[in-house]
Amino acid sequence: MRLDQTLLKTVILPFFLISTISSFGQDHNNNPNIIITPEILFGITGEANTGFPDRELQKQLYVSFGFDNTNNQHEWSRRFKAPRTGLSLGLTDFGNTENLGYALSLLPFIEFNAFKNKHLKVHVGTGISYFNKVYDPIENPNNKAVSSHFTWAFRLLGYYSFSTTKNIDWRVGLGYAHHSNGHIKLPNQGFNSFLLSVSADLKLNQKTISSNTIQTPPELEKSSYRYFTLRSGYGESTLSNTINSKKDVYTFSGEYGKVYNNIYKLGIGFYYRFYKKYYDYIKDNESLVQEGREFEHFKKHPVWNASNIGLSLSGEILLNHIGIDVQIGFNLFKPAYKIDWRINEGWENVPREIPENSNIVLGEFDTYFKIKHIISSRLGFKYYMIGTEKQPKNNIYIGAFINGNLGQADFTELAIGYVHKLN
Repeated sequence: MRLDQTLLKTVILPFFLISTISSFGQDHNNNPNIIITPEILFGITGEANTGFPDRELQKQLYVSFGFDNTNNQHEWSRRFKAPRTGLSLGLTDFGNTENLGYALSLLPFIEFNAFKNKHLKVHVGTGISYFNKVYDPIENPNNKAVSSHFTWAFRLLGYYSFSTTKNIDWRVGLGYAHHSNGHIKLPNQGFNSFLLSVSADLKLNQKTISSNTIQTPPELEKSSYRYFTLRSGYGESTLSNTINSKKDVYTFSGEYGKVYNNIYKLGIGFYYRFYKKYYDYIKDNESLVQEGREFEHFKKHPVWNASNIGLSLSGEILLNHIGIDVQIGFNLFKPAYKIDWRINEGWENVPREIPENSNIVLGEFDTYFKIKHIISSRLGFKYYMIGTEKQPKNNIYIGAFINGNLGQADFTELAIGYVHKLN
């Protein structure tokens, strides 16, 4: 349980606090209307691995507490056409309570109008989940979807309001849900679910504002400025099913770019990462680096060979104190990922000691390997100490991120960054 507690304390809880602030701490003015949305969802739990437990229809019960930002005059709200923000609490039955159990989820969310149609909404939520049933090699060996009690959680749904009144909107929806621990403990195949939804927006405290009290806000003007930022982070990851202890990941990166209209941020940058799991594998003279083996030469420079250097393209949506950050990276140097691939893309449970002439089939360096070896990904949230609408000369943020090799989780990270406005 120590691993889960570390995940909770170092990454998930700070992330949750940051995201909660994004939902409820955006300096809502003009007394925003509050909307409570009970929701029932039914769907399919995807098969995570061969021999995955049999399951029935998935069932979910959610309650969302949201702010209607129609009267919010902050720039981010006006430019994004008053999206709804809030917090969702949900309980999921994956269709097999004995082996898959239940998940309790808490997800801050943001909800936009789609195609300029007030009846169509796009809902995005990211947060944490707690699972009461996880993988166990003896008692629950066929559930390889999740091996830690705490995971990241993600929901993407589209809603259509088919009946609208002053106090209640009835909605139907389609969506996708995902749970993963960010590669902090293996196995971690993840839960993927496809859902149908029925929900009702209960508009409990609809306020009308007298025309005499409405102050017409100034017209929004186009703006832009350049910036550079430096970030340092700490993460945790594990190597394989047989070497399954958490190891540190240390990161450092820089970025230069431009902010448009105080809401869009585009940048290019570099990153350096040091993986303790690779360094320990090399220094401990594990099987594939022993004398005469494929990666014996890694032992000459273990720190260097456990490092990762790359270039990045990033985009960020700014909601004053909150940033939603997406990054695509291009690895220039990540040699020890070859060990990772050999072990994890070969025979499912490659033992720690692999005899040179054994019949164990290791992962082959195919086209898929080459793509994953080159392309990295990153998704996360930032909390800025000073609201970005003020365009401060200097700013600091903290953030939580999940990093991946292409689309597969690599490590979970908590970071602190400095941002400097150049003009």
